[in-house]
Amino acid sequence: MTRASAGAALALVVAVVAVVAVVAPAPAAELPPCPLVIGHGGYPKSAGAKAKDVIRQPNVLRAVDDQASWGADGVEADVQLTRQGTKAVMWHNRTTNGLTGPRQEIREIGWADGPGNLRDRRVARGPYAGERVPTLPEWLDHVRARGLIALLEIKASAEPVLADPEHGAAAWREIVDPVVERQDAQPILVYSHDEWIEAGLADRLPEHLRGSAAKWTDGVKWDEPPPPWQLNVPRWQAVFDQAPTSVMTSHTHDYRAWLDGRCRRYADA
Repeated sequence: MTRASAGAALALVVAVVAVVAVVAPAPAAELPPCPLVIGHGGYPKSAGAKAKDVIRQPNVLRAVDDQASWGADGVEADVQLTRQGTKAVMWHNRTTNGLTGPRQEIREIGWADGPGNLRDRRVARGPYAGERVPTLPEWLDHVRARGLIALLEIKASAEPVLADPEHGAAAWREIVDPVVERQDAQPILVYSHDEWIEAGLADRLPEHLRGSAAKWTDGVKWDEPPPPWQLNVPRWQAVFDQAPTSVMTSHTHDYRAWLDGRCRRYADA
């Protein structure tokens, strides 16, 4: 080997070592803590969204199980009220769209009474076809059993029931009591996009009103079929650089894998 070729070889080795040093993951002790990952179910946002919804939200119990297996630290799900506020139930849609039986407003049908009651209906399509709609207490207990944080969105469609002069007080208890009864046994957070409901939660559950603190991290609107997760990476990185304590994503499994090597989970801290 000539002196020139030896010098070139040495330069190549130095370059390779330099590249490896750049891309090699930092020791775990030096990594920042990962944000808590709150699993959210995708809902299509394009034209024909209602017809395309295949019910991916972790409102049903088997979806909670999946989120746990994908590495979620918590799950976000939605609270609706049946007729006269007799039951707080876990369902994303304002209507029974996506369930067996005729389409009706959730707040206009009973939980267990009548031929169109919600208790006897099942998810009609998507990966959780055949699953039933759980009540709020059932859902909270299942989330606790999976060791997850419970994040509840009280849907705006519940406002007329909560504001009803005759039934509102009982309807509020349907939401508040299960949380208070379990608050010492599991972490439960609440929020609402409805300002009136949010104010009511601030009065009744002030210690739990931190649900909106989870930062939305996905950068591409969900649709059916789901968009490739890789399209979200620029937004994931931008949010990660802000060092959030918790984030919400509809790509739980892929986001958790993307975090590997970038941070350490709180359980490993």
